Amino acid sequence: MPSALPDGDPVPTDGSLPATALDGISERQVGIYLHVPFCSVRCGYCDFNTYTISELGGHGASVATYADAAVAELGLARRVLGDDAPAVSTVFVGGGTPTMLRADDLVRMLGEVREVFGLQPGAEVTTEANPDTVDGRVADALAAGGFGRVSLGMQSAVPHVLATLERTHDPDNVGSALRAVREVGMQVSLDLIYGTPGESLDDWRRSLEAAVELAPDHISAYALVVEDGTKLAAQVRRGVVQMPEDDDEAAKYEIAESILSAAGFEWYEISNWARRPDARCRHNESYWRGDDWWGIGPGAHSHVGGVRWWNVKHPSPYADRVLAGTSPGAGRELLTAEQSYDEQVLLGIRLTEGLPLDVLRGPGRAAVAGLIADGLLDGAAAVRRDRPAARLTLRGRLLADTVVRGLLAY
Repeated sequence: MPSALPDGDPVPTDGSLPATALDGISERQVGIYLHVPFCSVRCGYCDFNTYTISELGGHGASVATYADAAVAELGLARRVLGDDAPAVSTVFVGGGTPTMLRADDLVRMLGEVREVFGLQPGAEVTTEANPDTVDGRVADALAAGGFGRVSLGMQSAVPHVLATLERTHDPDNVGSALRAVREVGMQVSLDLIYGTPGESLDDWRRSLEAAVELAPDHISAYALVVEDGTKLAAQVRRGVVQMPEDDDEAAKYEIAESILSAAGFEWYEISNWARRPDARCRHNESYWRGDDWWGIGPGAHSHVGGVRWWNVKHPSPYADRVLAGTSPGAGRELLTAEQSYDEQVLLGIRLTEGLPLDVLRGPGRAAVAGLIADGLLDGAAAVRRDRPAARLTLRGRLLADTVVRGLLAY
């Protein structure tokens, strides 16, 4: 089952936010995340808030009616954020498998964002997709409806690795889906996972080379994390599968950097590479910068003006609440200055631009010299005139947790 929600303070029935959270919102960037909780099967490693069709039923909890619930929460978001809220800068549809919904429903949800908030000129609009669910008809409908970017869940090009992950898509369909998306003028991102039990270094190279050969605009590569409560965690605990050695993750990350940089991709966040600056995922960048976003859907998290909240997890009570005009929020917290600072350091250091030194408090700034001496931070970035920053080296990316502890003086 998906992981439990955090504890928090109650969310008002109408979803209202403290006045301080809305102060200056017209001058800030606001994104919308739309969570689609459906999958055809539940992969053994997945800890996301997703459900198979056989687990669900009834109003608001089916693929046929889900868009109604999402549209209802968008109306709530508009009421809560008020007339000063700016037009939306990014929209990201994730899951789950968003393309288990009809393309018309995805376009309808995007249309509601456009109707109630408006979209900034050049707004980034992305949906995730399983390669098996995207063909020319779907791609054409998405592009015509305003989507500009599709993120395909490739994960691996190696059949036995996909089998361990319980990914059911046909590897050959990654290429056909990518071509369908490209033909209608949308950008394409490929998502990869490394560190699966049984995946060799050669397997990982094969996946990277296959991804590069398809010439996407963007590639994400994430290390597999075995989360408590998942089927994979139980298999590891019973000894059914063996996790890789400790140095496997570092070796595979170095291989990714080598192959992707040689192919013309540049890292802009520890796990993300883009061919061009305009191919970066601006929606995810907004998370790392601490911008505002409203998460639509069961279990979705939101952040506005230092207030963070999360929705009830199951699609049925979620739908019941939003269709009744009440907030689906399960809990929330007002971030303290200390929490906000810690998150700014934790997330900002992940970016290729680095963390401006003037953001760091005294102990963190004093730690920079030692981290440079250890080869974890780029010395040239720390002394440049225009924007001195703590910027990770390749070794620093491998040991980012160590860098964060140093900058936070833990």
